[in-house]
Amino acid sequence: MNRIDQTFAQLKQSGRKGVIAYLTAGDPDLEVTGELVREMAHSGADMIELGVPFSDPVADGPVIQAASERALRNGVSLKEVLVLAKDLCADTGVPLLIMTYYNPVFTYGIEEFVEDAVKSGIDGVIVPDLPLEECGELARALETAGIHYIYLLSPTSSAERIAKTVQQASGFIYCVSVAGVTGSRGDIPQSGRDLLARVRQLTALPLALGFGISSPEQANSLGEDGDAVIIGSAIVKLIEKGGTKEVITDRVRGFFQPRSNIV
Repeated sequence: MNRIDQTFAQLKQSGRKGVIAYLTAGDPDLEVTGELVREMAHSGADMIELGVPFSDPVADGPVIQAASERALRNGVSLKEVLVLAKDLCADTGVPLLIMTYYNPVFTYGIEEFVEDAVKSGIDGVIVPDLPLEECGELARALETAGIHYIYLLSPTSSAERIAKTVQQASGFIYCVSVAGVTGSRGDIPQSGRDLLARVRQLTALPLALGFGISSPEQANSLGEDGDAVIIGSAIVKLIEKGGTKEVITDRVRGFFQPRSNIV
């Protein structure tokens, strides 16, 4: 069984909501990324997304765009992220997802990418700029290899698109809380709650809400329709403040400390 499925089954059994943590791989460097992933897994993140830096991250807000630029200046590539993931897979035990735009995958080659993702222990892949109508080849290759292709839905998704998506989805569905780019906000937007309710009517698959989530505690307020929150910009902001590896790691550890109180 894919580790994403195992984790959501365990969360359901324990009555907990999940927390999926995102960071941009290579910001400030790959060594620190590795330490942060290990720390977040130890501190309570249920799954972790490794963002692949890209020159035109259209779905990301200014915080993650800047992180991507910093990682690109370090020369970080998709291949290096997969190599890092292989080490982390053995160290952490939590599901690892790759969040990438399609161009790096296309350049890498779909067959080669899927093969290396399997070797690296990747559990899921998210490609925000690859629409439902064009993702078939990649999605099928990943599913055949036992890796979930994670589909996204937004508040502007039509009833028809939601229906088509839930028919193809596996693992979980990434529900975007706002019509816009990533960026932390104080409260879960009503548009996100409404989307969860619309999607829940059509599927029993786990639903994770992202874009605008600013703390692990917000998982408590998801309600019956949501199963996990995805936190990105709020974590990347902590990394952006800089400092030594130990300082950054302590800062991120502190962000996740209240996680033990989430039920």
